[in-house]
Amino acid sequence: ITSHQDSRIESNPIAFFAMMSAPRSLNVRSSARGTPRASRGASARSTTREARHSRHALIYAASTSVTDTSVAAAPEAGLPIEKAGPNFTPVLDACAIQQILPHRYPFLLVDKVIEMERGSHAVAVKNVSMNEQFFTGHFPQRPIMPGVLQVEAMAQVGGLVLLDEAEDGDGTGTKQQFFFGGVDSCRFRKPVVPGDVLHMKVELIKLQKRFGIAKMKGTCYVGEDVTCEAELMLVLGKEES
Repeated sequence: ITSHQDSRIESNPIAFFAMMSAPRSLNVRSSARGTPRASRGASARSTTREARHSRHALIYAASTSVTDTSVAAAPEAGLPIEKAGPNFTPVLDACAIQQILPHRYPFLLVDKVIEMERGSHAVAVKNVSMNEQFFTGHFPQRPIMPGVLQVEAMAQVGGLVLLDEAEDGDGTGTKQQFFFGGVDSCRFRKPVVPGDVLHMKVELIKLQKRFGIAKMKGTCYVGEDVTCEAELMLVLGKEES
């Protein structure tokens, strides 16, 4: 084993155990004592070669596929990875969101809000599950969240920025409504797939109160990668009594 392999094994215990569990040439030679010398030598050389190749293959597989995923995601603080994932305390949970937005399953695309300044901006989360209804047909062989639904999700976050659940003061939620008025400069940067956690930041750029028209900037992220960005126009209305 070369020093390069040693360094990879030290950083990845799985590679070490894979190497140790592979057959060794010493065991092969000791188990071949009862055979004729000529055939024993040829057999030992062949099996030793196979054992070496097997060990190298195991070391390579462990140091590439396993190391690349586990080390890249390992927390820097030394916590086990199952305890290190961020789970932000919501500013608005799913129940509070339903007091503001009229959307319901399967079209409520905001699970929680983790930062918000009403009338300014909000950051919200959508946990993308394989159980999402749209994955049935988009696409059966390669499930990808439709880009238009990312835009719709950002518009819903925009509604949370604009609407106030306490506006009417009766505890039943807001009587305001909003409608999607338009989309500009929309770009889809990266696919969103099952298991992704979609973070959406929506900022109010301009509000024309007289006409009830708001212009907003929305960006979707998975980790540090931008998946979608767009300028949104929302139109405010009032629920008819």
